[in-house]
Amino acid sequence: MLVKIAQMYYEEGATQSEIADRIGISRSLVSKLLTKAREDGIVEIIIHDDHIHQFRNIERKIERLYALREVVCIESVGKETSKKQLGEAASEYLHRVIRDGQIIGMSSGTTLNEVAKAISSVQHYPTATVVPLVGGMGNERVDIHSNSIVSKVGNALQSKYELLHVPVMVDTKEAREVLIRQPSIRSIFHLAEQSHIAIVGIGGRPEDSTMVKSYMGSDHLQITNDSEIVGDICYNFINKFGKPVQNAWNDRVIAMELEKLKAIPLVIGVASGLEKVQAIKAALEGSLIHVLITDEATGTALVEG
Repeated sequence: MLVKIAQMYYEEGATQSEIADRIGISRSLVSKLLTKAREDGIVEIIIHDDHIHQFRNIERKIERLYALREVVCIESVGKETSKKQLGEAASEYLHRVIRDGQIIGMSSGTTLNEVAKAISSVQHYPTATVVPLVGGMGNERVDIHSNSIVSKVGNALQSKYELLHVPVMVDTKEAREVLIRQPSIRSIFHLAEQSHIAIVGIGGRPEDSTMVKSYMGSDHLQITNDSEIVGDICYNFINKFGKPVQNAWNDRVIAMELEKLKAIPLVIGVASGLEKVQAIKAALEGSLIHVLITDEATGTALVEG
């Protein structure tokens, strides 16, 4: 009976009601018998998705290994092309999860700039607000600063957006404390802390960061020689456990604190590159992100390393 019902349902395409009428039993019994056929191994359902999405196995391994909500893996290509494709993948993911009325926090950098450039939507979100998570002023590479990225995303989504009129880095710890106490600055960070979604880049070791040299000047060797640092997230340098490192950089950077970042319901990390594997691992170990968007080579290194 189990084999007969299974063949009618799965091979002939008969509905459960048609099977019930032909065999002379109730539809609810047909449903129970189909379930039993699967439990007893008479029916085995196999999803052939290798050609549809060839990286699903890597994604699932990373999701299970680090208890992530979701991983999106793209094909590994050249560095700049990968950033562009990462931006497109992150844009697609944002469109899937965003709702009008939400607050969207954005960090900065070259990868986040690609996310901003990729966003285009026929659907508008007039009551959503896009807000920076890090300082956004400076004269070099203005296109990758948080204010530039936030304005691009806000315009693409037809949403409201706020700007943070402070630099990423100031001269002293005391200057930072004075600035973040200013009502106009504090209000932006307070809004950012209420974000429903955050999209952040993940940086590698400080020696790979041109920003460290430009902001730290002659003191940059103190940071680049610090072996405890594995990378950064929202410009907070972190150790292998995803905890902030105590140093002059973190004392002076104007960015959302990592404990506040962890309180955001959905944090999407966008990063790739073998030089960033340890930094991505640290962000995952520290539960700093819920969703990772990366490429195949980086994903494989996360699983095998």
